[in-house]
Amino acid sequence: MITNPIQQRTLRGVLPSHPTARPGGRVRDSAEHQAALAWRLTPRDHWIVAMLAEHRVLTATQITGMAFPSFRAGRQRLRELHQWSVVDRFQPFATVGSAPMHYVLAPAGAAVLAATHGLEPRELGYRHDRTLAIAHSLQLAHTIGVAEWFASLVSAARHSTGTAPTALETWWSETRCTRLFGDLVRPDGYGRWTTSGRRIEFFLEFDLGTEALSRVAAKLAGYAALAAATGITTPLLVWLPTPRREAGARTALHRAWRHLDRPTAVPVATAAAGLLDPHAPNPSPADPVWLPLHATGTGRDGARLPLHRLPDAWPHLDGPHPNGPDPLDAAPVQAGPTGMTDSGTGPHRLPAPFPMPPAPSPRGTTTPAP
Repeated sequence: MITNPIQQRTLRGVLPSHPTARPGGRVRDSAEHQAALAWRLTPRDHWIVAMLAEHRVLTATQITGMAFPSFRAGRQRLRELHQWSVVDRFQPFATVGSAPMHYVLAPAGAAVLAATHGLEPRELGYRHDRTLAIAHSLQLAHTIGVAEWFASLVSAARHSTGTAPTALETWWSETRCTRLFGDLVRPDGYGRWTTSGRRIEFFLEFDLGTEALSRVAAKLAGYAALAAATGITTPLLVWLPTPRREAGARTALHRAWRHLDRPTAVPVATAAAGLLDPHAPNPSPADPVWLPLHATGTGRDGARLPLHRLPDAWPHLDGPHPNGPDPLDAAPVQAGPTGMTDSGTGPHRLPAPFPMPPAPSPRGTTTPAP
C-alpha cells in the first residue's frame, strides 16, 4: 500500500522461481499461438502489455486496482494471460508477511506489442532474461513503490465521484525520463494529473528513506539546469515515507533551493506517505498532503494542498505544454515537459501508454482457453 511502502530489506532473497501455482497448462509461445491471441486479447489486455513494457514490473494488486472491478476478476484474467505466455510472474520471498505476485512482460506479449506498432520483436530491445532479472534487482522495492504511487492516482481517478473529468493523463517511467533528461536529471517518473478543471504536470522523486538527505537535496541543481535549458518550469514533487523524514528533507531541500541561481525555476513540494488516511476508500497523492517548499523551511506549519491545487502556490508556473493532440484523446503520442514528444520512432521508443485503462470489453474478463 502507498500508506505503508515496502522496504527493500524485507524482500531479501528474491526467488523468481518460487512456486506460485501449478506448473502445468502453460501454452508454448509460437507464431500460431501469437496469431490465436489476436481474438483472445481485449483492449484491456493490450493496455496491461503496454504498461508492463513501459514500467517493467507491476504487482497483481496494482494492476487489478487500476483496471478491474475486483481483485478476484483481475487475478483470474492475469492467470489466463500467464497461461498464454503473455505475461510472466514471480513472487519475491518476503521476510515479513507475503509479497504479492509480480508481473513482467513475457515473449508472446512482447511479440503482440511489437506487431501492434508494426515492429519486429527484436526492435523493441526485449530480452526475456533481462526482463526477469528485475526479480533480483536491489531497486525492486523502489520500482514497485514508484509504481504504487502512480497506480494509486489511477485508482483514485477511476473511483472519483466528481462531475469534472479526473485522470492521470501521463505517466512516464524512470527509463523514459532518463532517456530524455538523463544528462541533467533522472527523475523517478513524470506525470500529468487533471481534476476539477485543473491540470498539473510534475517530476517525481520517490524516497524510501535509504538515501542521505543531502543527496536528495543535491538533485535540485539538475532540475534547475533542466529548467534553464528548456525555458520551462516544471514542479518537482518529493515523496517521503514519514512526516519526520519529510521535516528533515525540507530543511535540506530549502537550504539547497535558496542557493539556486533562480529558485523560482524549480517549484518544489513535499509530502509523506504517513500523512495519508489508511482508512480512506482510495488514499492517493491527490489528497491534501502537499506542502510547497517556500511555505516554510521545516514543514512544521503551513497549509497542506491537494495535488491539483499546487499551482495556486506558484503563480509564475508555466501551463502544461501539449505538443500535438491532447493526451485525453485516443492518440498514443504524449507530450512531456520539454514540449517534445517521445513518439516511438525507433528501437526502445514506443509511445507511452495512456495510464487510464480502457473500458472493459463487452466480452467480459475471460475468454476461452486455447
